[in-house]
Amino acid sequence: MKRRIFIIAMIFSFILTIISGCSEDNSNKSSADWAFSFVVWDSYIYRVCDDFVNEINEEIGEVTKYSDMEGTYTGNFSNEYEKGTKYYSIKGISVEEAIAIREEDGKFRKAIRDGKHGEK
Repeated sequence: MKRRIFIIAMIFSFILTIISGCSEDNSNKSSADWAFSFVVWDSYIYRVCDDFVNEINEEIGEVTKYSDMEGTYTGNFSNEYEKGTKYYSIKGISVEEAIAIREEDGKFRKAIRDGKHGEK
């Protein structure tokens, strides 16, 4: 008799686990688990480095959309920098290789081109 009650309880518990596990709500996640910080400029992804740049050329663009939630975005998007953050070309380096991002403290962080945005 005890064994039968135990088996029934286990089956009931298993069914409850399946039902509740399938209805997990992910809408309360506060941020994405991005692989790295990046910006998108001119349809290319630039991976943000730890390096800073001292010699920049001209302003070439800015962040038009910021989000820390994973998704599909267009324009000059970033998962690190707020809308309005400026991009610059770097003296002596092609924008096909890297760009600079102006940080709030006035320093310029280097970002290395990592491929076409939207391609895997």
